[in-house]
Formats: sequence, structure tokens, C-alpha cells
Amino acid sequence: MAAGVLNVNVGVLGHIDSGKTALARALSTTGSTAAFDRAPQSRARGITLDLGFSCLRTALPPQLGPGPGELQFTLVDCPGHASLIRTIIGGAQIIDLMMLVIDVTKGMQTQSAECLVIGQIACQKMVVVLNKIDLLPEGKRQSAIEKMTKKMQKTLENTKFSGCPIVAVAAKPGGPEAPESENPLGVSELIEVLKSQAYLPSRDPSGHFLMAVDHCFSIKGQGTVMTGTILSGSVSLGDNVEIPALKVTKKVKSMQMFHTPVTYAMQGDRVGVCVTQFDPKLLERGLICTPDSLHTIHAAIISLKKIQYFRGALQTKAKFHITVGHETVMGRVMFFSPAPADFHEEIQENVFDFEKDYLYQEEYLSKDSASTEENKENDQAGEVQLPKQQWALLEFEKPVTCPKLCLVIGSKLDTDIHANTCRLAFHGVLLQGMEDKNYTETFLPKLKVYKQKRKEGQVERVMDDYSVIGRSLFKKETNIQIFVGLKVKLSTGEDGIIDGGFGQSGKFKIRIP
Repeated sequence: MAAGVLNVNVGVLGHIDSGKTALARALSTTGSTAAFDRAPQSRARGITLDLGFSCLRTALPPQLGPGPGELQFTLVDCPGHASLIRTIIGGAQIIDLMMLVIDVTKGMQTQSAECLVIGQIACQKMVVVLNKIDLLPEGKRQSAIEKMTKKMQKTLENTKFSGCPIVAVAAKPGGPEAPESENPLGVSELIEVLKSQAYLPSRDPSGHFLMAVDHCFSIKGQGTVMTGTILSGSVSLGDNVEIPALKVTKKVKSMQMFHTPVTYAMQGDRVGVCVTQFDPKLLERGLICTPDSLHTIHAAIISLKKIQYFRGALQTKAKFHITVGHETVMGRVMFFSPAPADFHEEIQENVFDFEKDYLYQEEYLSKDSASTEENKENDQAGEVQLPKQQWALLEFEKPVTCPKLCLVIGSKLDTDIHANTCRLAFHGVLLQGMEDKNYTETFLPKLKVYKQKRKEGQVERVMDDYSVIGRSLFKKETNIQIFVGLKVKLSTGEDGIIDGGFGQSGKFKIRIP
């Protein structure tokens, strides 16, 4: 980091046309190469297509320690257009603080809700910004703002952002066509709120260098510049970095942070890295890292949680858009849980135990899933038993390159954009990647996932108070010895145990303890 400057990454998220780019422009003092809808296709369509970055520098607030120094907010302007949600998911992994921009005349909209979901997964703190207050008639403005503030507080009540600050602004009074001389309203108050919310993000320069690149361009005579945010580790002049997507290693020639040359950068920093020349078109966005530190995987085991706003069940064998690192690929899922006896056992975080037996699930178990309904009927008290942790095996349609233990988000991005539903289905942590193409033969046999089966037969006759003879459960040629000791339940409510065969025709003896 440039000397004496603390960098905090602030994500600017919200529904399309809520005024995110205008707000970033009103806040920022230094635009970076990616900022403010510079891309020709962005300007033509009037919407943000890619992550834009710019920064705002201010004096270090007292809660962040004594002494001179500057606080730099790197503003990450995330696109609000629904089809671009994959870009947002990529951006959310580098955000310390989130600004959710709401059009005060419209309130929460579909994508504002999706941004809120991403924020809950990837971010610790949030500020809500009610934008476009200049569109409210002056006489009724204050009451309209108060009404919307109350509404937002209610919406956030059951999220981790309950009680977060809500600030009303007009980033660009009069709209995009208005003259630049119009001063924004409420922006200086917003900067004070951001300063009060700033915290020392935990940064760790150790470990492998990994950077999410979001722009790439060449400078004649210098080399190729990759700009992005460092997700882990650190980088210095002269280091070798690998571009896994191109399978090449390049040397770092120079580095800049917001137009200031630097010799070192670490986790959380936003930086431009210039390396020896290659064709920038080959790497629009992606990851660069310490050589050989990333793995390219064909399948993975993840621990996961369903996103509460996703309507519908998560079915085994279903396909989802899986976002891992900066890539989104199609993948098929298989859900599994601990064996029922271990539902309440504490599970170690971020570790997967291959020694244990697991239970195959037709779908992710949640309060409203069908398989839970069956359990409810079996359980007289009507108490739903849910495991503390569930997992999934993801099989990707094409291999993905990512760090270990990274965030994974599953979504249904092919859902109709205009349908008023949340398309994000689950989120989790990648516990184990499978690098071998033939993982079905080399790796999957290690995974002990079994299915529960049930069969029904009849009671032929009662022998005495403690035993009955059953039939129609096994074929004549079945070796009944394999099933000795397994439990059976009688329709009259008793529990029994298979004791052995009876005669030659597939009948068997049940002991009722």
C-alpha cells in the first residue's frame, strides 16, 4: 500500500438505473482506468457492463488510530443489469463494506434483493443509500424519505445488516442530462457515514499471491498491464506471476496504485501490474497467482447453505450456474448429509472427512423440502430433524481454475430476468477439488455416500409373543444372511429385527424385542 494510506474496498451495488455510477462519480476524487462506464459498449447502452473502480481519499478517522494518514475508499461500481450478476458475484469477493443503492421512488427491486443476498454472503458491513431524492416534490420530500427509511429498516430486520445506516442523497440532481454545475445533495453526509463505518480490514500478506484481474490492456514499449484486486498474499517488483488461463509465467516490470508507482502491494490492494508483453485480448478477466499455487479442477466437494430467498427445492442431479473465483460454469450437483445418527454432531469447519459415511439426499434438506415432510410424519413430535451441515459434489461441464477453500455460489441465471424471484440458490466453501480428469475412477470411490432403501413385505403368522414369520420381502434365491440384524417396522407400530431365514421359499423370522 502507498505509505500511510489504509485501503477499504466499498462495493456499490443495486438495481439497474438506481444511479450507482453517478454516485461513484460524485464520491470519487481519482478515477482509475476502469472507472465510469468508459467501455464503448457501456456508453452506448448507458449501463455499467463491467466492474468500474475509482477511489476517494479522506483524512483517517479517529477510530482507526492516531497519527497522520489517509483513508482510501476504493469504490467498486458493480453492474446492476440482471444478466451481469456473474460480474457482481466476482466483485463481491473483494468487498469490505457495501453500499446498497436504492432508487427512493421505487424502493427494493428484484436485483436490489439479489445484491442484498450477495452482500450477506460476502460482506460484513453495509450502508443503504436512498438515491434520487431530487425527484421527490420538495414539500413532501422529508416524509417520503422517512417512509422509505422505515420500509428499508423493516426489510433489513432479519438480515445481518439490521440497524445499518440509511442515508438519503441525490448523486446527480436533474438526471444524467443535467449540467455538471448542479451540486449533488447529501454526498458529504454520506462520506462521513462511510468514514464512521470504516474498519481495519484483516489483511494478510503471507501465503500465495492471488489477484483477481478485471481489466487488461497493453502499453506500447512497456508491456501488458493487468489491473485488479489482490485477494491473498503480496507481490513485489521482479516477482514471477503465473497466468493459469494462458499457462504462462511473466515477470513483474512495474506496478501502480491509482496512478502512483509502487514496489509492493498486498491483500486488499487495488493495483495495476505491468508484465512482459502478451496479447491482452487473451485475458479479459481472470486470476493471476504465484506459479503453481492454483489448481484446475473438474469436480469438487463443497459445504453449502441454501439461500433463504430462493424459491423451490435444490434437487440432486439438477444443473446450476456455479461461480468459483472469477469463473461461472455450468455444474451438476449431488447433495449428501451426515448419517442421521450424526445430524447433531459438531462438524469441523473447512475440512472434509473421507473416513465417515454419508447419506445420499435426493435434495438439499431444509424446513420445507419434501424429504423433510416424510421425516416429520415418522417423528411423532413433528420436530423436523435437520443436519448441522450438508455437502454437495459438484461436477463441472468444463474445468475451472481456483484457489482452495474459495467461495462458491450456485444460481439459476437462466431464470427469466423480469421474473420477481431470487436467482441465487446456494453458497458454500470449496473443501476439496478434483484435478484428475478421470476423477470418477480415481477419486469418487473414496467418497462413502450411501442410499437408504426400504422394502415392504407381509406378516404370514405369529409364532409366539416375541416372534413372527414374514414373507414377500425376499426372493427365494436371496441370501437372507446378509439382512440379519436389520430393522423392520410393523404396521401395528412394533419395531423388530430380522433373525434369519425360515424354510426355503424366502420367508424369514422377525424377533420383536
